[in-house]
Amino acid sequence: MISENLNTVREKIQSACKKAGRDPGQVTLVAVSKTKPVSALREAYEAGARDFGENKVQELMDKMPQLPGDIRWHMIGHLQRNKVKYIVGKVALIHSVDSLRLAEEISRESVRQGVCTDILIEVNMAGEESKFGVTPEEAPKLVEEAAALPGIHIKGLMTIAPYTDISEKNRLYFERMRELSVDIIGKNIDNVSMNVLSMGMTGDYAVAVEEGATCVRVGTGIFGERDYAAQTPQPAKLGARKGMVSE
Repeated sequence: MISENLNTVREKIQSACKKAGRDPGQVTLVAVSKTKPVSALREAYEAGARDFGENKVQELMDKMPQLPGDIRWHMIGHLQRNKVKYIVGKVALIHSVDSLRLAEEISRESVRQGVCTDILIEVNMAGEESKFGVTPEEAPKLVEEAAALPGIHIKGLMTIAPYTDISEKNRLYFERMRELSVDIIGKNIDNVSMNVLSMGMTGDYAVAVEEGATCVRVGTGIFGERDYAAQTPQPAKLGARKGMVSE
């Protein structure tokens, strides 16, 4: 089932790219594996998935040693500063940098470990109070301030669009995200590439791809509905504050 679902998602991405005149190779599919057992991740891996997204640090750390070393792990959920030390040097990309203080902590830990960490700035494009992220107006300033820090590289932007049964409703947010990235590119800020636009989830990733997404985060569309009851309990030292997540 997971293999079939993956193929369906890939086909929809290809169709969206064709419609938009884009190369499907420009789009990274992140299989959002939060709450899913390692066996499900192995099945997705065997079907060709290499990018996996987790939103809780403890769950990511539990799964990582049980799976092949060529997996590219993505931290897509809200990240607390005191959890940064667990994932720097281990994840391919942190999608959810929403403050200068968090960027500074990632910078400090990256310098300490002698690595460069790729990050995205999270933008709350729809202005939803329940979600993290800076406003579109605040984003350029945060990009500029974070770009001056050592040990990190800003690769682009991430957003979580509103939940909707009609994906077309989110097209405007994706279009504005693309425009925001172009505006930031125009500022020619050192250490900023804007090569990654992480936007689009199970319900709207095709529309996001049509509007320029280079990274889509699909969980339910690959693994089926989540089973929160099956989640691995988090030890107190890594316990995370409840927050919005992306899939």
